[in-house]
Amino acid sequence: MPIQLHTSTHLHHLPPLLRPGLILPAYHRSIVRRQFCNHERFGVSNCTKSSSKNTVTVLVNAIDAQKTNEQHEKVKRAYPFHEIEPKWQHYWEENKTFRTPDEIDTSKPKFYVLDMFPYPSGAGLHVGHPLGYTATDILARFKRMQGFNVLHPMGWDAFGLPAEQYAIDTGTHPKITTLRNISRFRSQLKSLGFSYDWDREISTTEPDYYKWTQWIFLQLLKRGLAYQAEVPVNWCPALGTVLANEEVIDGVSERGGHPVIRKPMRQWMLRITAYADRLLEDLDDLDWPESIKEMQRNWIGRSEGAELDFVVTNGNGQEEEKRITVYTTRPDTIFGATYLVLAPEHPFLSSLVSEAQSKHVEEYREHAFRKSDLERTELQKEKTGVFTGCYAKNPANGQAVPIWVADYVLGSYGTGAIMAVPAHDTRDFEFAMKYTIPISWVVRPDDSDCGNFEKPYSGEGSMINSSCSESGLDINGLPSKEAASRVIQWLEKSGNGKKKVNYKLRDWLFARQRYWGEPIPVIFLDDTGEGIPVPETKLPLTLPELDDFTPTGTGEPPLAKADSWVITKDPLSGKPARRETNTMPQWAGSCWYYLRFMDPKNSSALVDKAQEQYWGPVDVYVGGAEHAVLHLLYARFWHKVLYDIDAVSTKEPFKCVINQGIILGEVQYTAYKDDEGNLISADSIDELAEYKQERIPEEKVMKSGDLFVLKDNPNIRLIARAHKMSKSRGNVINPDDVVLEYGADSLRLYEMFMGPLRDSKTWNTSGIDGVHRFLARSWRLVVGSASPTGSYPDGTVTVDEKPSFEQLRSLHRCIDKVTEEIEGTRFNTGISAMMEFINAAYKWDKLPRSIIEAFVLLLSPYAPHMAEELWSRLGHSNSLAYEPFPKTDAAYLKESTVVLPVQINGKTRGTIQVKETCTEEEAFRLASFDTKLSKFLDGKSIRKRIYVQGKILNIVIDMPKKAKVAQE
Repeated sequence: MPIQLHTSTHLHHLPPLLRPGLILPAYHRSIVRRQFCNHERFGVSNCTKSSSKNTVTVLVNAIDAQKTNEQHEKVKRAYPFHEIEPKWQHYWEENKTFRTPDEIDTSKPKFYVLDMFPYPSGAGLHVGHPLGYTATDILARFKRMQGFNVLHPMGWDAFGLPAEQYAIDTGTHPKITTLRNISRFRSQLKSLGFSYDWDREISTTEPDYYKWTQWIFLQLLKRGLAYQAEVPVNWCPALGTVLANEEVIDGVSERGGHPVIRKPMRQWMLRITAYADRLLEDLDDLDWPESIKEMQRNWIGRSEGAELDFVVTNGNGQEEEKRITVYTTRPDTIFGATYLVLAPEHPFLSSLVSEAQSKHVEEYREHAFRKSDLERTELQKEKTGVFTGCYAKNPANGQAVPIWVADYVLGSYGTGAIMAVPAHDTRDFEFAMKYTIPISWVVRPDDSDCGNFEKPYSGEGSMINSSCSESGLDINGLPSKEAASRVIQWLEKSGNGKKKVNYKLRDWLFARQRYWGEPIPVIFLDDTGEGIPVPETKLPLTLPELDDFTPTGTGEPPLAKADSWVITKDPLSGKPARRETNTMPQWAGSCWYYLRFMDPKNSSALVDKAQEQYWGPVDVYVGGAEHAVLHLLYARFWHKVLYDIDAVSTKEPFKCVINQGIILGEVQYTAYKDDEGNLISADSIDELAEYKQERIPEEKVMKSGDLFVLKDNPNIRLIARAHKMSKSRGNVINPDDVVLEYGADSLRLYEMFMGPLRDSKTWNTSGIDGVHRFLARSWRLVVGSASPTGSYPDGTVTVDEKPSFEQLRSLHRCIDKVTEEIEGTRFNTGISAMMEFINAAYKWDKLPRSIIEAFVLLLSPYAPHMAEELWSRLGHSNSLAYEPFPKTDAAYLKESTVVLPVQINGKTRGTIQVKETCTEEEAFRLASFDTKLSKFLDGKSIRKRIYVQGKILNIVIDMPKKAKVAQE
């Protein structure tokens, strides 16, 4: 951490280089630390305490060390990025270079490129974050230069649990930490040279923004898409609060490890299921990764089947009035249903359980409520359940089937009850085998004559054992699909059920018992409890200031403590009322922010219609695949509602979605030891977890074939693995450190050069050296070499001369490749093309200005700081941000060929057609295969070859004496 000199320091005691605000660099911090830690007179902070002695001498030594090392650093730097980058960042900010005007020429094409809304955490950025940001910035800069109006904004998804939890732990108001985190993120992003329009910056925590989040909620409420319902939530008695699913791990709270139970509470819900079909159908037209679209299809989970009723029977087998409705996608297997399973949260369960089984069922339910939905539906887990002591009647054959409760059935899916067909469902089969429940095979595969099997068969086939004269249903011999259709007809005719389309998609739980979130604009009348929406003219309903954000312990949200805010009156009737004290979830603000960027200062509308019609939809949306379902699905839902009320003009918010890969931390090497501390080779161990682990530094590791071993003992094989960056693993790389050592342009280039944008990649700090050298070579090519003191000459070494054909061809090949690769988001191969150009340019005697200017423009989307500086040195007074991107001239892409004369011992024997740049070896090879020429060469000893590129090939061969005389 830098040593900062306090402003309270007595200035007259300090030399000029140690005046207030100076941050001492790393190479002499230790000098100051050793002698001046916490020395009040000089105000040196962030040190350990030591006695002060000879302060002036030590300060002077520190200054001398600083000067000496600065000179060394200046000489050592490959190019002066430390001067260039701050200079151009200041220029862009001062001149608002990337500001998208409110009034634009709408006759020009538009390009709206957006990063997924970041949450500004206190940890700041790590090097994984700029991967997507750099990609969108390259696209934004490229499109500006192509003449597009570009919208490239940035903002903050800043409500949510982390800031509130930090507030609870430290007593710091979440607004303070949020603003501090935003400031840190903003400064880091600016240091990387991203061309965001900072005038459009928004935060979900600002009342001017969440006014419109609240407005959208009211539109949902008007249309019956927002409602309240009793739903099970994660309740932690010890913490006295409701927890989100991601805060619960293995049935206990992530923070503190306290037991968590599922408890029904009244919650706000959004009826996203009403849009299930449209959300599914409209996926087909989107330019999204197919894997993401498939994930959304699976999440929506549309299926066709039937709902059917099983009548509950009493102990004597007589029918009662209660009916258990089940949903099945395989109504054809109704005769194979040998038991029913109810979810632990099924509303009928308590009234069905027999007295003898009551205690067992209650204990099982309590245990099930401690599990997450994911844990309960885990395919690999052992199925558990408890018999309720009650039966129901199968409507198809009249047989009594036992009713069980099991946690692999969820109350949130279908009806919360299933008919179990163990012969034709793997889960049901495992359950039936465990609890000795009858199994009845009713589907025979078309390629089998047998009707009994050792394993469940879940496919289709012909129906067997599926007839009952009493019920009037006979589907024996029918194919599965025809049988399913016949069963549905029978159900509807007999009143036992109906055809049903079902979805896995559940309505969205839209309430949090937290403080740091958007207030929900609803009040409840004291006398009737009726919910009344806050009038739109009264928005925003602002969040009250609270000093105590801790959970109430009763399940009431922290906002309930704000009595003066909670107690209110109905603005229409004047009746006493109370405000809703739940807040919206963090997802709320991020569902529509892309619209606000189009028109961020509008106080009278969500977004101006003309602005939305021009800018919408987002052309390219880049972010992590972890948001593939929830964020993207919720945003699509809100957008469709806004489309229905004519607030937006497009059916979908994002035309193209790109998921950038993850940047993993640097490879870590692990050795294993037994209980006695002896090293054990990893390839000789079956269960690595049983042994002690030891991290091995990279300098003690070497590669042996495809494996990694200890240098000192190659018999010890190590495990080499890269992990996702996290504080706990200690593998987080701070981009600030990389920028300090290599510069922002090098970091940008390296992240693009690591591999394809969509692939996961492993960070390797030493890998930056390659792109850093490329930038340094580009700098020296154009500017010239540094003097012994490390300074560079003014201007450039370019000349105002007409370029050669070969120079133009190198340039246009580069233009063609870079353009194609940016458009295809294959940024790594675009960098390779520029590297090839620089390699070629170093062989030229002179550098024509027109060639170098075009190359600088190609480089600018990738390395904007260096490109701006070179452009300025080439004599331009304005930024290159809006200069036309170079265009390819196809004439220079064609491979020119020449007719090359071939002489044998000085006499022309034929010609071959070769590329103008053909090498001697290639020309000789072509001559050897030519039918006319080969007869002169076959079997001959070649003494030498004389080759003039593009002119002639002369092959001198040894000839027999007779032939030589004859030739003479």
